[in-house]
Amino acid sequence: MSKVFVLDTNKQTLNPIHPGRARLLLSQGKAAVFRQYPFTIILKKEVSNPVVQPLRVKIDPGAKTTGLAIVNDNTGEVVWVAELQHRGFQIRDALTSRRQLRRSRRNRKTRYRKPRFLNRTRPPSWLPPSLNSRVANILTWVKRLSALCQITAISQELVRFDTQKMQQADISGVGYQQGTLAGYEIREFLLEKWHRTCAYCSARGTKLEIEHIKPRSKGGSNRVSNLCLACTPCNQKKGNQDIKDFLSGKPNLLKRILSQAKRPLADTAVVNATRWSLYENLKKTGLPVEVGTGGRTKYNRTIRGLDKTHYWDAACVGASTPEQLNTTGLKPLLIAAKGHGTRQACRTDKWGFPQRYCSRNKVHKGFQTGDIVKAIVTKGKKVGTYVGRVATRASGSFNISARNGLVQGINHKYCKFMHKKDGYSYAN
Repeated sequence: MSKVFVLDTNKQTLNPIHPGRARLLLSQGKAAVFRQYPFTIILKKEVSNPVVQPLRVKIDPGAKTTGLAIVNDNTGEVVWVAELQHRGFQIRDALTSRRQLRRSRRNRKTRYRKPRFLNRTRPPSWLPPSLNSRVANILTWVKRLSALCQITAISQELVRFDTQKMQQADISGVGYQQGTLAGYEIREFLLEKWHRTCAYCSARGTKLEIEHIKPRSKGGSNRVSNLCLACTPCNQKKGNQDIKDFLSGKPNLLKRILSQAKRPLADTAVVNATRWSLYENLKKTGLPVEVGTGGRTKYNRTIRGLDKTHYWDAACVGASTPEQLNTTGLKPLLIAAKGHGTRQACRTDKWGFPQRYCSRNKVHKGFQTGDIVKAIVTKGKKVGTYVGRVATRASGSFNISARNGLVQGINHKYCKFMHKKDGYSYAN
């Protein structure tokens, strides 16, 4: 499993240690728990002249989930891994709902008012809140990890695939295109473009081959706009037929494949918009930032024999990836962004009318909504142990979002504080 972060009594970072050694220090009274997630201990004495090894934090940004990894470049050891789940789509839906409710309310209670969007300007680096939250989440965790261990460098997957090099082979030398890495760049682009399915039969979970929509024997090119993915049976069945002949009895499928093939590469700029914003913010930390492409990440992961996960992708980002990665027994920390609450004075129904009042007091019985607690219920209908984020009430009857679902009506007397609210939930 992942190593445990260690701080000395002055909160100076030390080398992460094995969980067994951390348990020994805790049982001997030489350390105390400093933070539950990620698990960190603090020593009860100062360490003079410690030899702290430099570490690198590696980031694989994603639309829904971002992979995080801490790697020791000198030894090749992967110290810590995690998956960070974003809430961008929730933010988008919440803003849409708020806009609809406001518009409905204004139509009911006020006369027509001129639109105000013409007298507002946005800064050059502005991002929609749903995208900006993803950048903020990653920056938050880079800062947290820097405070828990000796981070001296950052690696980030900046672009999913190098579209310029795929379009113009000699942009940086023919050797790049004819090398091993070139195939990974194109394959990664096609997997993203065709949603990892066969273009002809929509098969998933099978071996996919690169297929020329217009066969090369009939003048087709190797440009990515003429490539798609096909399973082995479909690829062999089509052979060197023209796609119009092969799909003559399926006009809808033919139209969909041709329109998908013509989708411009500019679409990838939308995916990469937040990556550039993240890159610029990472540079402001003052640490050297290495960048890499998704093709290189896949190449590094494949030759090291690692599974396709977000955290292993993060560990393989960039050219600095050690030849041998020590990944023995690692278990990722699953992090989900939950936000920091809401300022709504009341909840509304689907028509925008007030439904129930929200208390302005955030703390009840010593707990706050969003705290992670452990409740050991010893009697009643809900006997058991529950761990998760708590939703407090003034009555002292709390709800706990446990791993197995929402548990309602837990008395505050059974709850024991584990982790202070920080806008995230955790699972191992």
